[in-house]
Amino acid sequence: MPTLYIVPTPIGNLEDITLRALRVLREVALIAAEDTRTTRILLQHYQITTPLTSYHEHNKLTKLDAIFATLEQSDVALVSDAGTPGISDPGYELIGAAITRGVRVEPLPGANAIIPAVVGSGLPTDGFVYLGFLPRKDRTLREYLGTVAAEMRTLVAYESPNRLTDTLSAALAVLGDRQACVARELSKKFETFQRGTLSELLAHFQTEAPRGEITLVIAGAEAPIPVVWDENQVRAALQARLTAGEPLSQAARAVAAESGWERRKVYNLGIQ
Repeated sequence: MPTLYIVPTPIGNLEDITLRALRVLREVALIAAEDTRTTRILLQHYQITTPLTSYHEHNKLTKLDAIFATLEQSDVALVSDAGTPGISDPGYELIGAAITRGVRVEPLPGANAIIPAVVGSGLPTDGFVYLGFLPRKDRTLREYLGTVAAEMRTLVAYESPNRLTDTLSAALAVLGDRQACVARELSKKFETFQRGTLSELLAHFQTEAPRGEITLVIAGAEAPIPVVWDENQVRAALQARLTAGEPLSQAARAVAAESGWERRKVYNLGIQ
């Protein structure tokens, strides 16, 4: 069965591509590339002569028929300018269309900027939320950041260098002065990780203009401190529910959830 291969390409350093990815790029009948000029540099470096066709935001609808015509008989590889196709690029629409048409889709693991940025940031990696490219307008950006302000997992976003200070300023205002990291030019010669609080990063980049491709990592919200009622509050709440006719087991369960007490201890107070 013909297969649409999702092939990650290097995000900077041309060595960051797997042997499997190189084999697939050599063996498929066609490579659908976000920018054929960028992909051709990679193919020439590895002496790959597979035919290329462009597939990007502005021609994604008109190119579908040609790509699926090839897929009727042969394999096709989808690549983006850098990293894993389908992440913040039109490739996800081609993948969705292939799945809808019953075409086999095989994603390959490989390079992306998100994982190295999170790992290199020093912030928690046990859970994180990818936010994609953040809104450009200040008001929309602040509103969007407000929707993730309570998120306790690490936040990760792509940002352009000319927008970075505006974004740091908005994040500081909405999220507070959290720990953060600006990962710049990952895997390239001038790769840097600038770590600190949002206010420190803002001050740094206001005096030293950022350059290159940027991944912004921000610490998640701190876990709320649980509020535990004293015994008089628990007794009062429990008495109110019992007086209203609730069974003791149900009342104890509800008061335990509200008060931070163990259900059994609340139940025992009810018995008393």
